[in-house]
Amino acid sequence: MKQFFKFFFASLLAMAVAGVIVFAVFFMIIGAVSQSISGAFSSDETTILKDNSILNIDLTKDYHELGESNSLALFTGGDSKSTGLLDLLRSIKLAKTDPKIKGIYLKTGGSPNGQATAQQIREALKDFKQSGKFIYSYGDFVPQSDYFIASVADAVYINPLGSVELKGLASKLVFFKGALDKLNVQPEIFYCGQFKSATEPFRMDKMSDPNRKQIAALQHDIWQQMVTAIMEHTHADSNTVASWVQNGTIQTASDAIKYKLADGIMYKDEIESLLRSKTGIPAKEDIRFVDANDYLSNSKPDFKGAQIAVLVAEGEIVDGSSQSSSYQIASEDFIKEIRKVRDNDDIKAVVMRVNSPGGSALASEVILRELQILKKKKPLVVSMGDLAASGGYYISCQADSIFALPNTITGSIGVFGMMFNTQAFFNGKLGITFDGEKNAPYADFPNANRPMTEQEKTFIQNGVDSIYKTFKSRVAAGRRLDIAYVDSIGQGRVWTGTAGLQNGLVDAIGGLDRAITSAASLAKIKDYHVVNYPKVEDKMSRILSMLGKNSSKEKIMAEQLLEQEMGKEYRWFRMLKMMQEQKNHIWMMMPYVPEIN
Repeated sequence: MKQFFKFFFASLLAMAVAGVIVFAVFFMIIGAVSQSISGAFSSDETTILKDNSILNIDLTKDYHELGESNSLALFTGGDSKSTGLLDLLRSIKLAKTDPKIKGIYLKTGGSPNGQATAQQIREALKDFKQSGKFIYSYGDFVPQSDYFIASVADAVYINPLGSVELKGLASKLVFFKGALDKLNVQPEIFYCGQFKSATEPFRMDKMSDPNRKQIAALQHDIWQQMVTAIMEHTHADSNTVASWVQNGTIQTASDAIKYKLADGIMYKDEIESLLRSKTGIPAKEDIRFVDANDYLSNSKPDFKGAQIAVLVAEGEIVDGSSQSSSYQIASEDFIKEIRKVRDNDDIKAVVMRVNSPGGSALASEVILRELQILKKKKPLVVSMGDLAASGGYYISCQADSIFALPNTITGSIGVFGMMFNTQAFFNGKLGITFDGEKNAPYADFPNANRPMTEQEKTFIQNGVDSIYKTFKSRVAAGRRLDIAYVDSIGQGRVWTGTAGLQNGLVDAIGGLDRAITSAASLAKIKDYHVVNYPKVEDKMSRILSMLGKNSSKEKIMAEQLLEQEMGKEYRWFRMLKMMQEQKNHIWMMMPYVPEIN
C-alpha cells in the first residue's frame, strides 16, 4: 500500500511544484520569518478604535475555531491574519455594548463555512440586534449560504445586476471505484453499520440507499433552519417559501426585492453613503471599518481569578504528533493540552469545542482516556461545531454535558478498516512483480502487494467488530443508554444536532456561550474569564516546529502549494495521504463530508 501511494502521489506532486522552487521558497521564508512574525503579523499590535466605528464582518472568509497569523502569506498569497470563529463571536458580543461601535456591516459573496458555523454567527448577530444598533448586509451576489446569515440584518442590499440565491439544498459526493478499476487496484474494505458510508467512494459508484436516506434527513433538518430564517426576514409563510424554491421564482435582483428577500438595490458607493449617514462620517473621510482582530486588540481582558478553558479540538484525529500544517487533532499533542488544563488550578471547568469528522480509533481512545481523568478533577462540557462525528463523537460522549447547534453533524457511531491490493496494478500496468520468503503464515501481513487470505480478512473484520462494540459501550456509559439502543441509532448513521437531541446523543441545543455558562454552573463559579487552548501560533512557526520533528521541508512546502492550488479538492489528497501515513489502523471517521449547498 505504501509503495502504491508513493507512485500515485509522486506524479501529482511533480505537476504541482518542482524541487528547485520548493528549496528556493523555503529558504526565502526562513530568512524572512523572524522579521514578519515580529513585525506585520504581531498579535501584540493595537489598533486605536475611533468613535463611530463599524464592525466589518466578511462572510467570504473561512472561520476556523481559532484564528492564526500566517507569515507564509508573504510568499503564497492569502491573508496574513485570519479571524477565528471564537474571536469573531467575542467581538460581536463586545460590540453590542461598546459605544464606539455604531453597527455591523456584513459583506456577502460566498461563504466557505459549515452550516453550524453559519448558525452560530447568525445567533450572535440576533443577540447584537437587541442593542438597537444597525446591521446592514451588502453584496454584488448573495449566495444561499450567505443569505442564511444576512437575513438577520435590518436590511439586505444587492447590486442592481446581482441576485439572491434561493434554490434548495443539494449534496455532491465523489466516487473513486471506476478509477480504481481502471488502475487494477482492489480496495479491501471492512466496516460495521449499514449507514457507515465512509468507504462508499471506494467500493461503489453511487450512493447506497441507506446513505441516500441519511443525507436526505440531514438536508431536511438543515433546510428547515433556512426556511425559518427566510420567514423571519420576508414575513412569508413556509408554503410560500417552498413555492419560490420549487418554481425557481427568485432569479434577479428585482425578484429578490419583489418578494422581500432583499430590501433595496444599491451600488457600492450608495451603501457607503448610507453607512456614512448612519455614523456621521463626512463624505471626504474614510468609513471607520474595524475587523474582529483589530477590534479585539482594544479589548484585552484582565486575566485574574477563576478561569474556564475552551479546549479546541479541530480537524482529523491522528496518532502521535502532527505531521501536517493543516488542522489535526494529533493524540500526543492534544493530550499535552488536556494535561495543561487539568493541572492548572486556576482553571475551574473545561469546555471542549469539537469540530472533527473523526479519524484513528486508537488515537480517539487514548484521547478519551485523558478526558476521563480530567473529568474526575473538574467539570467537562462539550460544545459541538460543524462536525462532531465518528471519532469526534467518541471523544465527546462521556462529557458532563453536550451542546450542539441545530445544524451540527454528529453521531456516525461506526467503524471501518480499508486496504488496497495493488498487485494487479504493478504487474499489469508497470510490469513489476514481487516475491519474498517468510517463516510463518502471517509474517508479511498486511501486504498491499498481494490479495488477503480469508483468514486475514477475518482478522481485520474481527478487529473492526471489536472496536465497534467498544464504541457502543463508551457511548452507552457516557450517555447512560442501553447498548442495544445505541446500536439502533449507531450503525454509522449521521444526525443533525436537532435529531441528536431527540435521540439522546446531545443534551441541549446551544452554542459555545451556553456551553460555557453550563460549565460555570457545574463548577459553581460566577466570576470567571475564558482562556483558549491550544495557544494560537503563526502558521510558519508551526511548519518550523514540524521541521524540528524531522519532517521533510520539501514535503511540507509541497503540501502548502498543493493546498493552495487544489482548493476544496485538496481534502481528498489529504485524506488518502493521512490514511497511508496512519496505515493498518482501524478508523472512526467520515473521510468525506457531503457538500450540502
